[in-house]
Amino acid sequence: MRAQAIVHTADSYESKLELWIVLGASMAGTLMQALDSTIANVALPYMQGELSASRDQITWVLTSYIVAAAIMTAPVGWIASRFGKRNFLLVSLAGFTITSMMCGAAQSLEQMILFRLLQGCFGAALSPLSQAVMLDLYPPHKRGNIMAIWGMGVMLGPILGPTLGGYLTDAYSWRWVFYVNVPFGIAAVAGIWLFFKDSGRTEGMRFDWFGFLALALGLATFQLMLDRGTGQGWFGSTEIVAEAIIAGVAIYIFLVHIILGKNPFIQMEMFEDRNFVSGLILMFVIGAVLLASSALLPPYLQNLAGLSVFDTGLLMAPRGFGTMFAMMFAGRMALRFDPRVLMTAGCSMMLWSMWDMSTWTPQISDQWLTTVTFVQGVGMGLVFVPMNLTAFATLPGHLRTDGTAMTNLMRNIGSAIGVSVTTALLGGGIQTAHALMIGHATSFNRALTVNAPSMMMNPQLPFGLQNLDGQIMYRAQVFAYQNDFLFMFYASLPALLVIWMMKRPVFAPGVPKPEMEVME
Repeated sequence: MRAQAIVHTADSYESKLELWIVLGASMAGTLMQALDSTIANVALPYMQGELSASRDQITWVLTSYIVAAAIMTAPVGWIASRFGKRNFLLVSLAGFTITSMMCGAAQSLEQMILFRLLQGCFGAALSPLSQAVMLDLYPPHKRGNIMAIWGMGVMLGPILGPTLGGYLTDAYSWRWVFYVNVPFGIAAVAGIWLFFKDSGRTEGMRFDWFGFLALALGLATFQLMLDRGTGQGWFGSTEIVAEAIIAGVAIYIFLVHIILGKNPFIQMEMFEDRNFVSGLILMFVIGAVLLASSALLPPYLQNLAGLSVFDTGLLMAPRGFGTMFAMMFAGRMALRFDPRVLMTAGCSMMLWSMWDMSTWTPQISDQWLTTVTFVQGVGMGLVFVPMNLTAFATLPGHLRTDGTAMTNLMRNIGSAIGVSVTTALLGGGIQTAHALMIGHATSFNRALTVNAPSMMMNPQLPFGLQNLDGQIMYRAQVFAYQNDFLFMFYASLPALLVIWMMKRPVFAPGVPKPEMEVME
């Protein structure tokens, strides 16, 4: 069993300035880690050309980072308990800053993927450690505002990433989407090193290497299967079948191990809390929707609507403003009203936005696009803050760091799966729609053999066939994007049921213990 660690609260700091420096430094790490999950999205076309990569290969720049972060998030609780949160934060922040510089200096696709893997490994602990620090500093009845501030970093990072990435790429170079981390990383390291008061350490803890390696192997091979499935013909390929079998066996072994093992690095006790388990499911959905939509919109607006990288970033900014607007009051409202009602309202907004996006064409007006994305951002904010408050309301204090690691693990897994699945569906959808429409492009179709089309789109003429295929490919891509957004709508529907599986917590100011009462 793990010993109870010493916890320093906000009252342990001599001045509020020191406290806010610690909060700001830990938040900087969270913001950088979240920002880097999407900041490269709008720069992918530029990186693709300079690094000589295909459309499928360049998405590894995103998924390699996400899957590395997912794998290394799982043991965060054990490492923090064994070596202390302060040391762990310093190593993570310094490593993340250095690998960001390495990503900006990459000269080939192989180097970029390697550096992104390392960046994801170092960045994995930043978000859960930051969340654990904030939960430790404040009692339950004061966590509404502080979790709203933390949530802004987690949610605004992926949402504002394309906007900032678009500006940096347009004004300077795609390499600056990585270099921008350096000054903030140095400042965060200095703040933690000078002012953060460390928690206690549990000496003599043994790491569960078997469970960790099983989880790492399962997640890595599963992600590899998703990334390479489209190009290899899915289960018609021996490679994909082998990766699927290895992933399934490894994950099965991991689950059996944490249930029956003596000292697994993931504590089974936390899964006895219904609110926490429901929060994990919701976090998975939010991670998938947030990252998948952030990955789909930039190429949609650039390649089909013909917008510049900077204009694309600006059009995606309203979603971030919507999230910020919702988080300003979501924490306080969750403490006064039933948080499940707020989460239901937010989830409904997200579902409506994805339904509407499934009807978009590249000719959509800027006003309506920003309205829909703003509503989506408000919905995410209304779900995220109450979800975190409710999920941790009844979780024992000694499981808090492990709990934050698990929530971030689920968000990273959801993000990785969301990006890979929607990318695979997009590629398959384009091929299917193109094959269906090309069947009507024959010399027997009178619409193509009379008047102007007979010259510009006649399939019997070389330049006509080229023009016709270009028009068909354009419409096939539009249909495929619409189907992707529709898929995300249906995949997110079960979240409404999960919300009402939670118990309503009572956030009472007089409660002296970390755990709060729960109303049935």
